[in-house]
Amino acid sequence: MTEQKVTDVLNDMLKVDAVQEALVNLLDYGGGEKDKDRIASVTTEIQEILNDGAQDASNITGTTGSDSNLQSQGSQKNQDGNKGQSTPSNSENLQRVQEGAVRAIVAVMGRQNNAFKADMLSQILHNLISAGSVTPKQVCVALLANEHLTHDYDVFWMTSFVLIKKVISGVDYKGVREIMKMCLEKAKFLPPNIKCSQIPLINALCEVLELIFDRNASLLPGYFIVNEILKLYPDYKSWPHWRLGGLLTDFVDKFRRAAQMLTIVGRPKLRPIVEHSGHSNPSMHTWKLDNTSLRFQLKGSLPYDPKLTEPQPELLRYVLKQKYSREMVCFIIDIQKKNKVRCPPLEDQLVELMVSAMEGCGNSSLVQPGGTNGSSSNTVDNTCSCAHLSSLLIYFVLVQLISFPHLVRALSDKLKSKGSKKGRDHLMWVLLQFLSVPLSSSDFPPVLHLIELLYPEREPLPAPDYTVPECALKMAAMCILMHILKKVPQTENLKLPRTIPHVFKNQNEFLQTLAHNPQVTHMPPIPPATPDYRIALLLNAYSTNQDYFQRPSFALLESIQGTNTKSTTPMPGTNCVALGSTTPLSMTLLDSLTVHVKMSLIHHITQHISKQAQHKASLALAPALVETYARLLVYTEIESIGIKTFISQLCPSVYKSQSWGILHALLEMIIYRIHHIQPQFRIQLLSHIHHMAAMPLATMTQLHLCMETVALRLITGLGNAEVMPSLTRCLSPEAKPNLISSDSEELNRVLVLTMARAMHITGGENIGESSRWCPDILKVVMMHTPHTWANHTLQCFPPPIADFYHKYPTPRENMHTLKKAVEEEYRKWVSMSIENDIIAHFSMQHGTPPLFLCLLFKMVLETDRVPPIAYKVLERVGPKLLAAHVRTLCDFLVLEFSNSAGGHHVNKCVDTMNAIIWKYNIVPIDRLMLCLALRTHEGNEAQVCFFIIQLLLLKPPEFRNQVQDFVEDNSPEHWKQTNWHESHIAFHRKYPEKFSPESVLAEQSGMGSQYQTLPIYFGNVCLRFLPVLDIIIHRFLELLPVHKSLDTILERLGMLYKFHDRPITFLYNTLHYYEAKVRERPNLKKRLVTAIIKSQMPFRPHGWALTEAYQNYLVKEDVAWNPSLSYYTLLVRRLVQTLQGKSVFPQMEWRFNEFANAGAHALHVTCAELMALPTNPNLVANALVDVVMRGYCDIPPEELEEWINAVGLILTWLPEPYWIVIHDRIEEMLQKPDLVAPVPGSLDPFTLLNMSMLAPTMSDTSVALTLALVHSFLHHAAFGQVGSIPTLVKERLINLLVSEEQLIVVFHIVGPFLQRFNTEQTRKVFDVTIELYNALAKVDRTVTELKYMDPICDMLYHIKYMFTGDSIKTDVGTIIRTLRPALQLRLRFITHLNIENIESATSGNTPSSNATTTSSSTSSTAQSTTTTTTTTTSLATSAVASSTSTTAAAGATPVPSSVSSTSAAAISSSLNVGGVGLGNTGPASSLASLLHDSSPVSSTKIV
Repeated sequence: MTEQKVTDVLNDMLKVDAVQEALVNLLDYGGGEKDKDRIASVTTEIQEILNDGAQDASNITGTTGSDSNLQSQGSQKNQDGNKGQSTPSNSENLQRVQEGAVRAIVAVMGRQNNAFKADMLSQILHNLISAGSVTPKQVCVALLANEHLTHDYDVFWMTSFVLIKKVISGVDYKGVREIMKMCLEKAKFLPPNIKCSQIPLINALCEVLELIFDRNASLLPGYFIVNEILKLYPDYKSWPHWRLGGLLTDFVDKFRRAAQMLTIVGRPKLRPIVEHSGHSNPSMHTWKLDNTSLRFQLKGSLPYDPKLTEPQPELLRYVLKQKYSREMVCFIIDIQKKNKVRCPPLEDQLVELMVSAMEGCGNSSLVQPGGTNGSSSNTVDNTCSCAHLSSLLIYFVLVQLISFPHLVRALSDKLKSKGSKKGRDHLMWVLLQFLSVPLSSSDFPPVLHLIELLYPEREPLPAPDYTVPECALKMAAMCILMHILKKVPQTENLKLPRTIPHVFKNQNEFLQTLAHNPQVTHMPPIPPATPDYRIALLLNAYSTNQDYFQRPSFALLESIQGTNTKSTTPMPGTNCVALGSTTPLSMTLLDSLTVHVKMSLIHHITQHISKQAQHKASLALAPALVETYARLLVYTEIESIGIKTFISQLCPSVYKSQSWGILHALLEMIIYRIHHIQPQFRIQLLSHIHHMAAMPLATMTQLHLCMETVALRLITGLGNAEVMPSLTRCLSPEAKPNLISSDSEELNRVLVLTMARAMHITGGENIGESSRWCPDILKVVMMHTPHTWANHTLQCFPPPIADFYHKYPTPRENMHTLKKAVEEEYRKWVSMSIENDIIAHFSMQHGTPPLFLCLLFKMVLETDRVPPIAYKVLERVGPKLLAAHVRTLCDFLVLEFSNSAGGHHVNKCVDTMNAIIWKYNIVPIDRLMLCLALRTHEGNEAQVCFFIIQLLLLKPPEFRNQVQDFVEDNSPEHWKQTNWHESHIAFHRKYPEKFSPESVLAEQSGMGSQYQTLPIYFGNVCLRFLPVLDIIIHRFLELLPVHKSLDTILERLGMLYKFHDRPITFLYNTLHYYEAKVRERPNLKKRLVTAIIKSQMPFRPHGWALTEAYQNYLVKEDVAWNPSLSYYTLLVRRLVQTLQGKSVFPQMEWRFNEFANAGAHALHVTCAELMALPTNPNLVANALVDVVMRGYCDIPPEELEEWINAVGLILTWLPEPYWIVIHDRIEEMLQKPDLVAPVPGSLDPFTLLNMSMLAPTMSDTSVALTLALVHSFLHHAAFGQVGSIPTLVKERLINLLVSEEQLIVVFHIVGPFLQRFNTEQTRKVFDVTIELYNALAKVDRTVTELKYMDPICDMLYHIKYMFTGDSIKTDVGTIIRTLRPALQLRLRFITHLNIENIESATSGNTPSSNATTTSSSTSSTAQSTTTTTTTTTSLATSAVASSTSTTAAAGATPVPSSVSSTSAAAISSSLNVGGVGLGNTGPASSLASLLHDSSPVSSTKIV
C-alpha cells in the first residue's frame, strides 16, 4: 500500500502535457527555485506516507500481539497452525515500509529515459536519506538490485551510480561490502567491446569502486575487499570486466606486502625430522597439508606467493621416504584413519616413490629383500627400502586411504611412459607382500597387466640361485602368479591365464620340484657354509595353498620350537631347562618371507606360547623360539598381529595363567630385544606392569626385579615429545593407562626426572599448559610415594616442578633418630629367641619401621655371617616391601660412612656391603645403586652418598670383572647372531646369579633339587645396571664436588655403553639437560663422549657418528679447541646431504637402531657433537649462523634454503644458551643502518627482506638471510622456543624501534607464526598482538611520516579476523585511540570508532600536529593506495567533513547532510555522444530511441 502511494505521488510530479512530453529532450530545465520547491514538497509528502505506513505497521503489530494472547485460548488446531511463526517487531515493520518506498522510487526512476527527471528522483532519494527517513544502504541495494540497472538503460545507470557514490559513505562497512559485491556482479554484464558512448557508464561504476577501495575514505577494511576479490576470482585472472582489471589487480597487489609479512621464508623447501614418536611432536602442526590438493593450510584469502599456494608433493614424498613415517603422513595430510576415505594425492605420491625406489634398487649391486643389509659391506642403502614400501602399502590399503587397483594401474602407466624395467623384481616383491593375503578378484587384472609390461621376454627366465637371499626377489613375480591362479577360479568372468606365461616356465618348474621334494622341508636350522633359501621360496609361493604350505611351515616352526625332539638345553639359574632348539631363524631368512608367511609364523608362535602358559609346561620355551619371536615383532607391516597382540593380549593372558617363566621371558624381550615400540603401546605396557606388580601374585624376587627393570626402561625410554601427551592423557577421567606406580618410590622419582628432562628439552617449562598438568601429576605421585629432592637437584628442575616441591615439602627422617632406632632394633634382635616372634616383628607385621636390612648390615659387619632365620624374615617381607628396607639401608649407610673414624672402618663397611650383594645375594647391586642415587641428601651427606656409590662399584672386583668379561665376549648386534645362547650360558656359568631369599631357603630346607629359577634368555646384572648407570651419571652431574668421581666411574664402567640401546639419545639428553653444569668443564664432556661413543667403536663403522675433526680432538690431551668456520660448514653440509637422501653415513639397520632414519640420526649426532665442544655456546651458535650468513656464496643457490633449513633444525634442538643467539641476531638486524635510518634511494623494507628479489640483483642479503634463519628456527621450534616471541618483542625489540622499517621487520618475524600460536597456545596470540600494537604506537610517536600504514593495518585486520576477534578489543582500542588520525581512520573498524570521533580528536590537535598528520596521510596515499582522481578524493573528503550522526550502526560513516546536487546538465554533458549533447537536436532516430520507454516496473523485493 505504501509503495502504491509513493508511486502515485511520483507519477503526479512527473506528469506533463503531451507537448512537453513530445519535446522533453528539446526543453531546457534549469533546475530553478520552482523545481527545488517541487522536489522538497514531494519529499515531504513521501515522508508523511512513510510515517503513516510505519504507524499502520505498528498498529498491526500490536493487534497481532493481542490476537496471539487470545489465540492461546482458542482451538488446538489454530495453535498448531501458528507454530514456528513469530510476530515481527516494530523495527522490522518500519524497515519493510522503508524498503518498499525505496523500491517504488527506484522503479519509477528506472523507467525514466530523461536525465532531468531521473535527477529529480535522485534528489528526492538523497533528501530522504539526509532526513533520516530511509537509510543509504536501502537506497544503494535497491538501485543495484533493480533489473533495469544495465548498460542499455544509460540514464538510470549514470544516475544510480552517481547517487551511490554520494551516499555510500553513510553505509556501514558490512553494507559497503555487499554493495561492492553487487557492483562487481553488475560489471560482469558489461560488454567486452565497449563503445565510446559506453565509456562514461563504465567510468561511473569504476568511480564507485575506486571510492570503496580508497584507504583514505575508509568505507570498508581493505582486508574485506581483497578477501572478496580473491574469493570471487581465485585464479587472479578472470576479472568481471577488463576495464576493472587494473583497479582490481593494483588493489590485490598492494596486499602482497601483507601476505609477505605472513609468509615463512622458503617454506616449500623446509623439511621436518621424522621420529618414532611421529605426530606427538607439537611442532608437527606446522607441516599440515590439505588432503585433497596437498597445499599448505594458509589463513585468509590473501595474494600469497604462488610457491606457497601450489601443491607440495615433494614434502609429502619426503616424509613418505622416511622409515617409520606412516603416522606422521596421516597427520600431515590431516586424515583420520577411522574415516577410511581414499586420498588420491597420497596414492600418487606413493606411486612416485615406488618408481623412484625401483630405479634406485635397479642400480644397486646388492640389495636384500625388504631392504635388509645383512653384513655385506657393499650393500647399498636405498632411500626407500622394499620393507618400508611394503609396510606403507599394506597399512594405507588396509585403512582404505589408497586403492590397490588404482595404484597398480597408475604404476603401469608411469612405467610404460618411462620404458624402464630396472628394479622390476623389487617392485614385484613389494606387491607380493600385499597380494599374498586374501584379496578380492578385482585386484588381480591390473597386476597381471603390470607383469606383462615388466616381463616382455620371449625366452624363459632362469631359475634363481637359492643360495643367495635375492632369489626371493627373482621369484616374486612368479609367486604372484601362483597366488592369483590359486585364488581366482576359472569360472569367474575374468580374463586370467590358465597357465603360467612362458617367460616364467623355468621358475615354475623349479617351484614344482621344490614342492615335491621332501628333503627341502628338513633343512638344518643352522645355515651351512652355503645358505639355502629354498624353504622361503616354497612358503612364499604356496602360502595360500594349504596342500603345499603346511609341511614347510611346520618344519620351520619345529626348527625353533623343538617340541618334537627330546633334546633340552640348560638355562641360567637353578634347575632351569628349556627345549633344545637354540638357533633362531636368521633375519635374512625372515626378510625373504612374505608378509603372509610371517603373519602365519607369528600367529603359530603366539598360539604355542599361550598353550604352554595355560598348561604350565615344565620345560621352558626354546631359546630359538623366543629369539625368533622377538625378531618377528620388529616388522611394522604385521604390527596388528605382532606387537599389538603381544602387549594387549599375550602378556595379560600369560599373567592370568600365572606362568611366571613365560611372563619373565616376554618381559625380557621387551627390555633387550624390541627397539621400536609406538608410544601408545609403551604406555599400555607400562600400565600393565604397574598393575601386575601391585598384585599379590607376583611375589617372586626374580620376577619382581624383572618387572621393575621393564618399568624403569619404559619410563627412561620415553621420548621428550612423548612425555607431556602421555601424562596428560592419564589425567583425563576416562583414562585407563597409569604411568604412576602405587608403591615404588624409585620408579616415581625416575618419572619425575623424566618429566623434568622432557620439559626442559621441549621448552615445556615456558608454557602455561605445564603449570596446569604438571602439578596434577606430581600431586598423584606424592599421594602414592611422598618424597623430596635435594637442592642441587631442584636447581636443575624446570620451574614448574621446582616450585611444586618448594610449595609441598616433605619432612625428611632425622639421621640421629635413625641411628637410635637401629640400635634399639638390634638389641631386640639379639635378645629375642622365639623364631615366630622374630619373623613377625622384623617383617613389619606390627607396624615396625623398615630397619631389617640395617640390622643385617650390623650382623655382617660384626659377625661376618647371616643367620638362617634372616632369610625367613626376608621371605615374609617380600620383594615389594623390601624396597622400603633398602631405602632405610641407604640412609643408614650414609650415616655410617659419615661418622666413620678412619679408612679401616670404611673398607670394612665396603666389604660388608660387598658380601651382602655378592655373597649373600640379599640386595641386587642395580637396585641398591638405584636407591642410593635417588636418595635425598644435602651437602656433605650427598657427597658421602656418591662416595659410597663409587666405592661399591669400583673398589670390589666382582662387578668390574663381570662388566669387563661381558663387554669383551659379547656383541650388541643380536640380530646378526646365531649363537647368542651359547655366550649367554657361558657368562652365567662363570658368574651365576642367585635371587634371595628363595634360593637360600630352598637349600636350607633340603629342597634345592626342586627349587627352580625363572628362565633367563637375554638378561644379566650388567644389562640391568645400564639404566641405573644413566641415572647415576645424571645425579653426579648435579653436584659439582663429585665430578672427579664421575670421571673415574666413566673410565671404569663406560665400556658398558656398548650395549646401551639409545647411546646417542642419552648423550644428547645429558648434554642438553645439564648444559649449565658441564659448560665450563670440557674435560668432563670429553670423558662422557669418549665413554659413550667410543664404546660403540668395535662394531660401528667408521664415521657413523663423530666427525674426523672431533675424533682427532678426543685423542689429544689438550682440551682447548676453537673450531674454524669450515668445521661447522662440514657439520651442516652432512645434515643437508642426509636430508637430501644422500648416503652420508655408513649403512645401518634402522629396525634395530635407536633412531627411525638417517635424518634423525644425523640431527642427534650433530647436536651432541656441538654441545660436546669445549667452546662457549654463544660462539658455537654464531658460527652455525655464519655458515649461512658468511658462507652463503659458497652454497649452491638452489640449495641455500636447504642449508637454512638445516641450521634452523640444529639450533632448535640445542639448549637455550645456543638458540638465544637467534634473538641476538634479530636485535643486530634491527640496528642495521638501512632499517634504523634509511637514506633516500635505499631499498624499501619489503624488498630488503625478500630473498627471491634480492638474489638475482646481487644486493646485500644479510637482512633477508637473517629473517630466513629466524623463520627456519621458529618453524621447527618447540613450544617454549616459539612461546618466547611475545617476551622477545616486549622486553627487547620494542625498545629498539625508532623507524617504520624496523616495525616492518618485527611484523615479518611475528606474522608467519600467528597460526601456530592459535593452534598450540591461543593466549600467546593475544599477547603478541597487543605487543604489536604497542610497537606500532611507539613508532607512531617517533616517526613523522608513515609510509607503510596500509600493509601494517592490513596485517592487523588479518590478525583480528583470523585469530583474535574481539577478545582483545578493549586492550587494543586504548592503544588505537592514541595513534595519529590517519591510523585511527584505517583501524577504526577494529574498535568501531566513528569518523566524527576521529575528527573531533583531530580538531583538538595543535596546528603542527595537524600538519604532520596531513603530510603523512598524503605520503601514505601516494605510496600505498590506489591513485584516484581529484574529483573522487574531494568528494570523499567533503562527505567525511559534512557528516552527521544519523547512522546507528557501529563503525558506519554518518550520512552527509548537505551535498550539492549534480545538475541534469552535468549528467547530460557526461552522456555526450559524439559531441551531440542530450540538450541539442539530434537525428530523429536518436530522439525516438530516447523517448521510447517500455521497461516494466521492478517488483524485486529488497532484503
